[in-house]
Amino acid sequence: MRLFRLAKIITVGLRFGLDQMVLDADPSGRLMRLWHAVFFWRHPTEPRGVRLRCALESLGPIFVKFGQMLSTRRDLLPTDLADELALLQDRVPPFPTEEALRVLENFYGRPVDDVFVDFERTPVASASVAQVHFAKLPNGTDVAVKILRPGIQRVIAHDLALMESAAALLDRLWPEARRLKPREVVAEFSKYLNDELDLMREAANCSQLRRNFTDSKLLVVPEVYWDWCGKTVMVMERMRGVPISQLATLREQGVDLKQLSRAGVEIFFTQVFRDGFFHADMHPGNIFVHQDGRYIALDFGIVGTLTEVDKNYLAQNFLAFFKRDYNRVARAHIEAGWVPPQTRVDEFEGAIRAVCEPIFDRPLKDISFGKTLLRLFQTARRFEMEVQPQLVLLQKTLLNIEGLGRQLDPELDLWKTAKPFLERWMDERMGWRAVLRGVREEAPAWAGTLPQLPRLVHQALLAPERQLSEQREVLRRVDAAQRRQGRVLAVVSVLLAGLVALEFYRMTG
Repeated sequence: MRLFRLAKIITVGLRFGLDQMVLDADPSGRLMRLWHAVFFWRHPTEPRGVRLRCALESLGPIFVKFGQMLSTRRDLLPTDLADELALLQDRVPPFPTEEALRVLENFYGRPVDDVFVDFERTPVASASVAQVHFAKLPNGTDVAVKILRPGIQRVIAHDLALMESAAALLDRLWPEARRLKPREVVAEFSKYLNDELDLMREAANCSQLRRNFTDSKLLVVPEVYWDWCGKTVMVMERMRGVPISQLATLREQGVDLKQLSRAGVEIFFTQVFRDGFFHADMHPGNIFVHQDGRYIALDFGIVGTLTEVDKNYLAQNFLAFFKRDYNRVARAHIEAGWVPPQTRVDEFEGAIRAVCEPIFDRPLKDISFGKTLLRLFQTARRFEMEVQPQLVLLQKTLLNIEGLGRQLDPELDLWKTAKPFLERWMDERMGWRAVLRGVREEAPAWAGTLPQLPRLVHQALLAPERQLSEQREVLRRVDAAQRRQGRVLAVVSVLLAGLVALEFYRMTG
């Protein structure tokens, strides 16, 4: 079975001229001349990005998802390939309703109609990993039921094994492989894909995001109904709204698109800097608009998390970049530990200036945050910065948010919208608000410690005397051991002397 699949991959690769991409990377040109002599009739005319996208679409949904993930790795891929792969859509025909019913009956241990008052047999959405049906709980609540595609684990394991083999082969044969790191990329994709196979993980992501935006005037997140959830089934509140891509319908409903675009930016920066937990798949297919004007988030299989170090790095870089303080940008990378500490700040600063300064020849509203972040990554890579997966996800999400915001409002000035938020966050982290927050966070621990202070002080005062007493006891034991050893040595010496005397007397007698 695996051989047939491998044969298909090779055939598709040749049909779309992917071999040409490998040959183009041969600096000597010898491989290309030899290959063209054998396959003299093949002359691909489409751009290489188009050929790669079409090949992945022909190979099926897992390869489509791989291409989508690759499109986020703009630190590795050339721009033309990344842009083309970003056009990949995860459109897969739904699996038969009978299979969906069988999954549900196996999970619940009873017929579907005994679990739900009403279960719509026709799916409303279908993707490579799962599909969604609308239903109604016994209490009358309208829900969306997400069902994992049957047998998908076997398909994924099979295709991942082939990808790993292909990556290992490329690593050996392709000169560009050292830079593109195919094996590391496949390993990253494997983790990302296996996370999507556990719908309990997605349900937990949804629940966390909902809790973070409780009573929000900007974003609504569906409620998860845990009693009906498992690894292969997720049941959540059914959301009603207009897809954000339907601009004409939104205008008819009187939605302020300019305000909507600004709200999207605020939601993004709130997730990143307030929560350190963000929805990392915010393309238009996963975003609806509620009748009250709020965003509706869907599909929580991919989320990103950021540490305080990550957040501080991002805030300092964005603020320093737009102030053209390239020295601060360089030092932020070194302080975060993402480039070697021996890196010369002046050289790093000069490299950043050379890449970023030309950007400021255009109005701020035309500057892309996502591309700015990408430029920083690319420059830092030359100074041995390791890839930070959480920042790659963030950059992809930022590009999505930017594209969406400017689709809603072409005049959106992302910097003008984000700067007050960033400055307020930095002030809260480093100003007097940070001191107050630190006091509030430590207060519970202090409440438990304060009554113990007199005893702790007394123990601290007695500590030197106790340590001195312990030291005296150790010295006494060492001295006693040495005296014992001296006595043993004396006895042994006497015995040895006696044995020598007896042996001498025997020999001379």
